[in-house]
Amino acid sequence: MSLLKEFEKRIGYEFSDEKLLRQALTHSSYANERHMGKLADNERLEFLGDAVLEIVSSEFLFHKYPKHPEGELTRLRASMVCEPTLAFCTRELELGKYLLLGKGEDMTGGRERKSILSDAMEAVIGAIYLDGGFASAKEFINRFILNDIEHKQLFFDSKTILQEVVQAKEEGELSYRLIHEEGPDHDKKFVVEARIGEVVYGQGTGRTKKSAEQEAAYHTLLELKKQESSS
Repeated sequence: MSLLKEFEKRIGYEFSDEKLLRQALTHSSYANERHMGKLADNERLEFLGDAVLEIVSSEFLFHKYPKHPEGELTRLRASMVCEPTLAFCTRELELGKYLLLGKGEDMTGGRERKSILSDAMEAVIGAIYLDGGFASAKEFINRFILNDIEHKQLFFDSKTILQEVVQAKEEGELSYRLIHEEGPDHDKKFVVEARIGEVVYGQGTGRTKKSAEQEAAYHTLLELKKQESSS
């Protein structure tokens, strides 16, 4: 089975025009390396997918939170369609595995880079919209981005939420400790622990200290919830 067919099976959508899917997964580094021309990569599809995602997520929030004012809906939408959250959504699809990247981008960790993953996710939405229409794109968004929204909200706001939880508990100060750092400047990987007092509750990895702290905070929140439900 080709990688494209495997990806179609994973997302539960079969393209009539497979070239659209291939383009959605083509990063500019791959297109440039192969002299494919300026419009061969996924950037135009990303532009389209971004607009489709905005209208679908807006409609979803409008109905889900009928008492929220416009400002709160705007904040919620921004948190759902931002780069870290979209990249988080791609994990279920293992999207990075299917990307067409240039050799340099591939060797420096492009398959895990949040900006590349989130852009590709939007490009896939754009490709599905062109291939199967709005209903197909909406179904994909509902299944892979808007499902379990509270859980994703927890991920996006993890550091803020954790700070509030720790202050309420009064069991010690929240701190983040860098425990490992590796790689050259252009391809860093940081590993961070989240501690409450002297107790380690969660660990996270990321290409920046901030993203590693966010993931550590997220895992800490999950651990605290687990402890609460079992007590």
